[in-house]
Formats: sequence, C-alpha cells, structure tokens
Amino acid sequence: MSDWNSEQYLKFKKERTQPSIDLVNRINIDKPKRIIDIGCGPGNSTAVLKKRYPNAYILGVDFSPNMIEKAKADYPELDFMLFDATKDFDKLEGKFDIVFSNACIQWIPNHKKLLDDMMSILIPNGIMAVQVPYQFNEPIHKIVGEVAARSEWKSLIPFEKVFNILKEDEYFDLLAEISSDFSMWQTTYFHRMPSQQSIIEWYRSTGLKPYLDVLSDDKKAEFESAVFEEVKKAYPVQKNGEVIFRFPRLFFYRRKII
Repeated sequence: MSDWNSEQYLKFKKERTQPSIDLVNRINIDKPKRIIDIGCGPGNSTAVLKKRYPNAYILGVDFSPNMIEKAKADYPELDFMLFDATKDFDKLEGKFDIVFSNACIQWIPNHKKLLDDMMSILIPNGIMAVQVPYQFNEPIHKIVGEVAARSEWKSLIPFEKVFNILKEDEYFDLLAEISSDFSMWQTTYFHRMPSQQSIIEWYRSTGLKPYLDVLSDDKKAEFESAVFEEVKKAYPVQKNGEVIFRFPRLFFYRRKII
C-alpha cells in the first residue's frame, strides 16, 4: 500500500481528533512520566496527550513517512519516529506509563500478538488505551466492498480486503487473558457532513485507500464515482442540507496488573 496522505486525512481533523480526546479523558493516571502514541498519524492525537499531560515525555510513532513528516512540522516540540508495529517493539527504549493508540490497529494484523506487544512495554500498573473504527454494519463499509466485487472491478482489484479488527467478544477474551482490570465501550459519532461527497473525501484517505492504490488515475475516479452513486442512496440529505455520517468506534482500556 502506498504512503498515507496527511493533508487528505486532516480535512476532517476535528472529527478525527474527538475520539482521541474521549479516550484520553478515560485514562486514570495522574502523573505519567512516559507515554507512547502508536499510529500517531499527523500528530493530532499526540497533541491531545500533551495537552492532558504537559509534563510527560510523549513519543509519537507511525509507519508512514508522510505522517511523521507532517507531525514533526506541526508539533516540533514533540518527539516522533518511524515505527513498524509488526516488528519494532524491541527497538523502543524503556517502558511507558501509557500505551495509547487511536484509530490505528485496524491496519495491523494479528491483534493477539499486537496487544501482547503493547502490554510488554508498559510499566506495572501502566495503562493501554485503544480506539478502533467499528463500521462493519455501516452503509459506506458495505458499499465499498460491494462495488469492488462487481465484475467490472474484479480483474482490476485482484484482492479481497483483509480486515484485522476482531469481534467484540474476541477482544474481551484477549483483554481478560492478561488483566482483570479492563473495560470496553462503544460510541457512535454522528458527524455533520456538508455534503454526500464529503463522505467520499473522508473515506479516500482510509477505507477507500487500499482499492484506489491499485487503480490507474482514470480508474480511481471511475471507482469513486460508482461508490458515490451508492452513497447518495444510503446517506440522505437532511432538511438543513447536511448529511449524517454515523461512525461507530470501539474503545478498550486495560491496566497491567503485576
């Protein structure tokens, strides 16, 4: 998959940042010394952590050079580095009071190993706090998959998208394996979008990206157009001209009990 586009991602900065604010506000540690933000993207979630914990050392890490470059430019007072969450945990120096991840782990395979790795870099009584998009039942999620499966696209998109996100009960079991102190919750955000096209703009930097990456420029536009025709049917315009974009997110929180 090609590198991420930080500018496209930040077109909806306010909406994308709110879940990280909500997650940070659930963390019950008064004076953490060291925090890591896994999948920090362009640094907006890392900045939320710094605002809450101004005296802590905070490190933002991400797989994307473009995202890290943008984060360093926008938040020069914070530390950022490239990081591959499938293999780089042993390269981190020291342990952390908080391991934080907002809307990242859906891109990383093998969540049992990943959660074990995230817990391994926590100090005793440290906290892992995670948020992951949970859109399986939402129209846009179904639309993209259904359009990609059409006969005219099968030869051009020669793969079925792999979804790394587990079921709620599977996460429950993984959390319970390591700690008796954990919680899970789900929040559905009702984003106010200025148009139906805005949903395409949102998804272009995330859920549409794996499909667009394998298409030529003219086919990218054609694929987006096919998706948009279905989006118009599934997301009606409200009386004030806006569109409701429902976005469920799953949160979980686990303390490392030693």
